[in-house]
Amino acid sequence: MEHRGAMGRQRLPVIVGFGGVNAAGRSSGHHAYTRMTWSAQSAAQRGRTLDAMARLMGVESGPPQEGYILDHTLIRRIEPRHFDVTAVSWNQRLPIQGDDQPLSFDLDRKHLPDVIPPHWVVTSTSVTHVNVQIAGQQDFLLPTSREFDVKSAGQLPTGFEPGQLYQSRNHPRGLQMAVYAASDALGSLGLDWEDVTRRVAADQISVYAGSAMGQLDAAGAGGMIKSRYNGQRVTSKYCPLSFAEMPADFINAYVLGSLGSTGASLGACASFLYNLRHGIDDIRSGRARVAFIGAAEAPITPEIMEGYSAMGALATEKGLRQLDGLDDGQEPDFRRACRPFAPNCGFTIAESAQMVVLFDDELAMELGATIFGAATDVFVNADGHKKSISGPGVGNYITMAKATAAARAIIGDKALRRGGLVQAHGTGTPQNRVTESEILSRTAQAFGIEEWPVLAVKCYLGHSIGAAAGDQLNSTLGVWQHGILPGITTTDSIAADVHREHLAFSHSHREVDLAQQHYAIINAKGFGGNNASATLMSPGTTKRMLQARYSAQQWQDWERANEVVRARQQAYDDGMIAGTIPPVYKFDHGVLHDNDIEMGAQSLTIGGREVRLNLESPYDDMKID
Repeated sequence: MEHRGAMGRQRLPVIVGFGGVNAAGRSSGHHAYTRMTWSAQSAAQRGRTLDAMARLMGVESGPPQEGYILDHTLIRRIEPRHFDVTAVSWNQRLPIQGDDQPLSFDLDRKHLPDVIPPHWVVTSTSVTHVNVQIAGQQDFLLPTSREFDVKSAGQLPTGFEPGQLYQSRNHPRGLQMAVYAASDALGSLGLDWEDVTRRVAADQISVYAGSAMGQLDAAGAGGMIKSRYNGQRVTSKYCPLSFAEMPADFINAYVLGSLGSTGASLGACASFLYNLRHGIDDIRSGRARVAFIGAAEAPITPEIMEGYSAMGALATEKGLRQLDGLDDGQEPDFRRACRPFAPNCGFTIAESAQMVVLFDDELAMELGATIFGAATDVFVNADGHKKSISGPGVGNYITMAKATAAARAIIGDKALRRGGLVQAHGTGTPQNRVTESEILSRTAQAFGIEEWPVLAVKCYLGHSIGAAAGDQLNSTLGVWQHGILPGITTTDSIAADVHREHLAFSHSHREVDLAQQHYAIINAKGFGGNNASATLMSPGTTKRMLQARYSAQQWQDWERANEVVRARQQAYDDGMIAGTIPPVYKFDHGVLHDNDIEMGAQSLTIGGREVRLNLESPYDDMKID
């Protein structure tokens, strides 16, 4: 890497922890990454991940179960725990017209509508029943079922139900997953969280996490919207638990007990990177020293999938048959439903919850935190005028160019051209394969990059909407640990209309020299023109950046402290495999009240922790004191 001299004194957001769960399994310990690169991993690594997966799925570990575990992870046919794809419930409109006689039927009084329609004649037949006669046409809704066109999804491993691991109290699935992901990320730190909070001011821990779609299953907004329509009662939990920023709220209230900045920035399928940008900005500016960044999405419901299917966005069973030249009645290989940059017919929806933890560099050095990399920049740009709100536009050219230029500014031209990778959005749609490949190709050309490795992990995981870039980011950390680039293994050929100049696509896994891995660009594109590209620095690059800032003695102190942290990280992974570590969920724990606050003009103390109020005006030239 070219020597760039000492860094400026702006704080560096260092990735010190990560966690979550998706169709490949648990993120911490790089187990989800290992599942994706299974065939290229060592026997020892496969064995450990097999144990981790078995614990997650509630099955016995060992070689006899390997086939079952592999078959019940990644993209696959939708399982009945979500819904029966052969018999999806719906209400069919049924207009009934009496012939010469009025339509007549008996009815229990309690089932009479509150407002009797004007063309109904109701006659009492007993204390409990009435007779109803209807003249003319009457519309009824007939409960029935139908076969679903889309039959594949990226589902959490079979048998894993996050709500069974803590007192979930009918939480929507996305919030259950968020609790698990945040707890996993917290455990992956290898640090005592109470020790971290003692060293950080109460208002200097940020949490940015959300769900692009909100909580739309039956325990959230889905139940609120359809309950009355289906003759059921709306509960008090539906509305508050359905908000899109609720994953952050749950993390603050029940996992971390955080008093710092919070929220969710929504950008459709780029939402994770929108939140990452907030965390980076907070740390670089000094507003926060710790940032938890995440997203949780649980969209495998017939209602949500129906919406995407109506747009022609999802890979249907019929479309997959046509791709593979199968006859009607032949079942396609649903494992290969998502085929980025290949002949394809739509994306595959998925569920996932992913979290990353950022420290500022000084805190990471002080605590001996493990350095998984650094998140230095996220760039967000819109598309401008659009013909179709769902169609791609030009904003992604700006974000990709800026993210690549940001990497160049840190590592120089030579390292930029020699040692990086791109985590493509890579949805598996015909439109994406053309437009994104052209953007990546032209970016590589502009910066003089040849054979830029392009990864597309949605071929394994599916598209988890707001959490998708979290899947991409955490799998990149796996690449930097194990040195294997996941191939696009669900296809044998790149589509003829894909731009390949300056890019390197591969159908198989590839080994890379970790010493030559300097950076990664995470790309995300969302409906409505939401484009985001993130610049990440590899662990090796990040360490060289830190060594330019800190003395040799400070670096040796970090190395000694990090030995203890790594041992605790190993102990956490061992405990998760053994099943002895439940998710962190602190309900009604340490709740603060008015008498826990001490107010002063220069600071306030809340629960014994100080928040400084000696703020300086950023508008000194406009001071009117």
